[in-house]
Amino acid sequence: MTDPSSCASSAGPGSLPRLTRARAPLTHAVQVINERGEREDVHIPAERPLTVYVDKRELVTLMTLGAEPELLVLGYLRNQRLVDSVFDIESITVDWEVHAAAVRTHHGIARIEERTASKVVTTGCGQGSVFGGLMDEVDRIALPEARLSQAELYGIVNAIRLKESTYKSAGSVHGCALFRGAELLTFVEDVGRHNAIDTIAGWMWMNGEAGISETAHGAGQGDTLGANPSDLPGSEAMPANAHTPAHGAGHTPMQGADKVFYTTGRLTSEMVIKSAQMGVPIVVSRSGMTQMGHSVAQQLGLCAIGRATNRRFVCYSGADRLILQPELAQAPVMATQEAGETSAVAAR
Repeated sequence: MTDPSSCASSAGPGSLPRLTRARAPLTHAVQVINERGEREDVHIPAERPLTVYVDKRELVTLMTLGAEPELLVLGYLRNQRLVDSVFDIESITVDWEVHAAAVRTHHGIARIEERTASKVVTTGCGQGSVFGGLMDEVDRIALPEARLSQAELYGIVNAIRLKESTYKSAGSVHGCALFRGAELLTFVEDVGRHNAIDTIAGWMWMNGEAGISETAHGAGQGDTLGANPSDLPGSEAMPANAHTPAHGAGHTPMQGADKVFYTTGRLTSEMVIKSAQMGVPIVVSRSGMTQMGHSVAQQLGLCAIGRATNRRFVCYSGADRLILQPELAQAPVMATQEAGETSAVAAR
C-alpha cells in the first residue's frame, strides 16, 4: 500500500482527506501504595477529551486514549452515517493543546442539525453515544457471504494473546482488531470499545486492499499530513511545507466481506451495527453479548462469536458462517495454532 504521506496532491474532491498525525502518549506514570504499604510507580492509560468540530460547528466530545485521533474522528463520522464517503472530507486537524479536532468537508453535511438532534447514550466504558437514526439503518444493510473456520478462529484468539498492548502494560483499555482470516491487519486500543471500532472504520476508509500492513497508519506524535490548524478555535495557520496525501483517483476503500472484527468488549447492539456498517459479517469477542446485540445480529444474519478464549467459544448467531472443526477443541494448543496457520494460507 502507498502511504498517503508519500505523494503530493491537491485536496479537492476526489482526494483522500489530509490528516494530522497527533498521536498522544498512551500511558501516564503515577505513584501508588501496594498491599505491603510500599510505594511503587505504575503506568495507567491516558484519557483525554477530544471535541469534534465539523465545518466549525461543535458536534461531540469523545473521551479517548489518543492513539489515532484522526482515524477515530473519521470512523465516528462514518459509523454515525454523517458522511457517505471518505472523499467527502477535505481534512481532519487534531490539536491536543486545545483538545479539539477540526473536520473540514468539501460540501458540508446536509441537515446536520436534524440528523444529530436525537442521541442515544450507549452502554460501555468511555460512554458512547449514537445518533437516534442509526437504528433505522439496520434494515438497509445487506451483509456479504463469508465463512470462518474454527482453525482460523483459534488463530485470531492466539494472535490477540501474543499481541503487545497497552492493556498488558497498564490495563483498563479495550482492544479491537481487524483480521483477514487469521491474519491480523490492524489493532487499536482505546478507553472505550466504541472508539476503537470507529478508529478501525476510519482506517478501512483510508486504506485500500493491496499491500495492507498493520503499520499502514503508524505515525508519531506531531507528524502531519497537511491538515489545517486554522480550522481550530484560536489556532494559527500551519506551515507551508506540510505533506499532503496521495490523490484519491483509483482509491477503493477497504471492503469488509472477507474480514473478521475482534473486540475485547461485549457485543452490544452498537458494536454489531457498526461492524455491519463496515461490511464485516463476522465478529468475535472474548466477552459475551447483550440481548439487543443478539437480536440485531440475528436480524442481519451476522455471525457473532463470544467468550472466545483459548479453545473455548460460543456462537450466538449466524452459525452457518462458522465452519466447525470440533476435533480441534481437544487438540494440543500448538497443533491448533498450526492448523489455523495452514487454513489461513490455503484461504489465500
